[in-house]
Amino acid sequence: MKPLVQMPHARVSTVFTDIDDTLTTEGKLSALAYDALEELQRAGLRVIPVTGRPAGWCDQIARLWPVEGIIGENGALYMWHDHAANKLRTRHLLDEESRAGNAARLATVRGRILDEVPGCAVASDQFCRQYDLAIDFCEDVPPLGRDAVDRIVQIMEEEGMTAKISSIHVNGWFGDYDKLSMARLMMRERYGVDLADPAERGRCVFAGDSPNDAPMFAYFPLSVGVANVLEFSDRLAHAPHFITQQACGAGFAELTRHLLSPA
Repeated sequence: MKPLVQMPHARVSTVFTDIDDTLTTEGKLSALAYDALEELQRAGLRVIPVTGRPAGWCDQIARLWPVEGIIGENGALYMWHDHAANKLRTRHLLDEESRAGNAARLATVRGRILDEVPGCAVASDQFCRQYDLAIDFCEDVPPLGRDAVDRIVQIMEEEGMTAKISSIHVNGWFGDYDKLSMARLMMRERYGVDLADPAERGRCVFAGDSPNDAPMFAYFPLSVGVANVLEFSDRLAHAPHFITQQACGAGFAELTRHLLSPA
């Protein structure tokens, strides 16, 4: 990982960003980070959060935040506010019948994890999820050790799920998708941009902080980890190409200053 100051000043059009511990700091969205989002939007950049947080959160964020839209539940859906129609719109990866069919399977895995991994809990935002199971290992419970987190992942994988570790949860789902696959789909469908084109890919920045961001770190040449990504350095399948000096929301603000500074 190179220092952020070494990241070239490209003609960036889109900024993808994780939310928890990338925009937020100790669970809060600071004025500093929110101002950074507004600055990017005022400068004409497309800002799209890409998060493991649930559909219910995405509804609020797409409506109220200074963003073009949002990818949620680790790539299961994207939402945007259609200003012309004054309507929130959602693009689901799976149809309603498929989502309902997965619900019973998710409940079975949830029961097994709670039985076998003492101290963990179902995430408090589970009630507004449509695709995945989120197991809390440090947000509203005392932090669990690495062995416990790894055991949660193992159980999900044994049950045929995809499992990803964020900074606060282990998220598991049935299906072959992730943050990157939905980012590519959203860009193609909403903006006519093919991220398979290296030139288009080079006009995008991604900011993140945890193992579930690895596909995005690997794919985008201008991928940036806020400083706290170092806490997961031995768990990252792919590390970001650049790293900020500051952590969390202050690191995102640092990235914003770099993007908007003269070349």
